[in-house]
Amino acid sequence: MKPGIVIIAAPSGAGKTTLCDMLLQDYPELVYSVSCTTREPRGEEEDGVDYHFVDKAAFERLIGERAFLEHALVHGNYYGTLAAPVRDALRDNLSILLDIDVAGAAQVRESLAALPEGDPLRNCGFVDIFISPPSIAELRRRLVSRGEDAPEVIERRIGNARGEMARADEFHYHVVNDDLGVAYRELRAILEHENAVIGPENHV
Repeated sequence: MKPGIVIIAAPSGAGKTTLCDMLLQDYPELVYSVSCTTREPRGEEEDGVDYHFVDKAAFERLIGERAFLEHALVHGNYYGTLAAPVRDALRDNLSILLDIDVAGAAQVRESLAALPEGDPLRNCGFVDIFISPPSIAELRRRLVSRGEDAPEVIERRIGNARGEMARADEFHYHVVNDDLGVAYRELRAILEHENAVIGPENHV
């Protein structure tokens, strides 16, 4: 079974984290890509589990070494996906899940396309999926019901979501998360069709 890279992107509040957690629980062949960041750990976050925490100098050195498949500066902190762990997972015949944003997904596509023809990372299985809410109104309702963000933060997230949803056609697949169960079945069907994780003969 060919290992692969699975990218899932979505606006905040679309249900991406829940869907990713469901996939990781059901598919032992799929492992989560732990991002690298320069921000400080929050709460009970653990280095190497939630993020790889590094200082700015180290991150910028890694940028110079072209160690990232994608990276970005967000609110003063760097975030990025290191290529080495992705290579390691594929070498172990695992598929790897990248939970990144729309811009990051575009960078990964560009990074893979720029690799030499014989590079295993370029030639591995690859699928990218965009998850969207059924509407902006429903997204706003979900964000408000969380009770986690101030109204101005919610509106900023809504503005970001509009921009991200406008780029949904950059992805191979687009799943609308109106009903969580239906959306999850669609995700599984995509992965099985692409043989990115598990063949249809091995349904969980």
